[in-house]
Amino acid sequence: MPGLSPINILADLTFFAEGLGLPTEWKQPQGDPDAGHYSDSHSIAEKIAIPKLIPPWFKNASGTKFGQQSADDIGGKFKDFAYDAIDAVKFSHQMWKLQAKFKDLKVLAVCAIGTPGCLDGPELKSNIKNSPTLAKYAVEKNEKAYAKAVSEGVSEQFKKWQDKVMVPGLPWYPAFAAFPGPMAPPMPNVPMPLIACISAMMAEIIVPSKLGDAMTGKLGSGQKDEDPDKQHEALFKAIGTVLALAFLTWLPSQQVMLVMGKGPIPTFAPPYVPVGPVLGGDNIATPGHLMT
Repeated sequence: MPGLSPINILADLTFFAEGLGLPTEWKQPQGDPDAGHYSDSHSIAEKIAIPKLIPPWFKNASGTKFGQQSADDIGGKFKDFAYDAIDAVKFSHQMWKLQAKFKDLKVLAVCAIGTPGCLDGPELKSNIKNSPTLAKYAVEKNEKAYAKAVSEGVSEQFKKWQDKVMVPGLPWYPAFAAFPGPMAPPMPNVPMPLIACISAMMAEIIVPSKLGDAMTGKLGSGQKDEDPDKQHEALFKAIGTVLALAFLTWLPSQQVMLVMGKGPIPTFAPPYVPVGPVLGGDNIATPGHLMT
């Protein structure tokens, strides 16, 4: 059952590329006697900074053991949250797949036609927020705000894509071109990649900046005001980069299957017209079209 396959290490690289350092707003002492006093105040052991978080998330701005420890500790918390958020989206997306279905399709001979909105499924928000990995962030105020921003931002972008998915006359039912009977019984469609069901809003889930901006927009003003270095933007950009690539690789790998089409053959008139095309057909809208 193919689902999202996020490459989490991309979050590490994306965040570190933002060049954020700890301590924040640090300025290395320069000149005489400031530089000398600062250097003399640390022992040789305290000047040895060996990173423990690999790949690092924050740069060690001070160059000391203490600065490195701060970068490792805080960077580790950012990394854990990012990985947990990505896993939460993956979990919610899997739950969505179990309930997603195509509805209100029109079947004309071999072709299936679905207007925007034909792909139906629940919003991701609830399952992201309540997932096993993200639910633990519902206690501390700032963590709760960040988890809420991820769940609402990603869910909103995914729904924009989903609401514009259409089936553009795909040849799903070859047997319906000339069917020997007055009514074609339910038959499964020819499996096709989901990306063939185009959406005018596909960019909303495959462009990293759009996902990142959506999460940033859902973060409360209080958390933004407390973060002048905009670490939250770097965090959401990192999460958005991983998810965007995951969605992009999922769309062509996900097969649309078991969409049961059916319909009448109004031109059927044996023995003179023993076969005819399905006209005015539809489909059975039951979940399971994206499970395989």
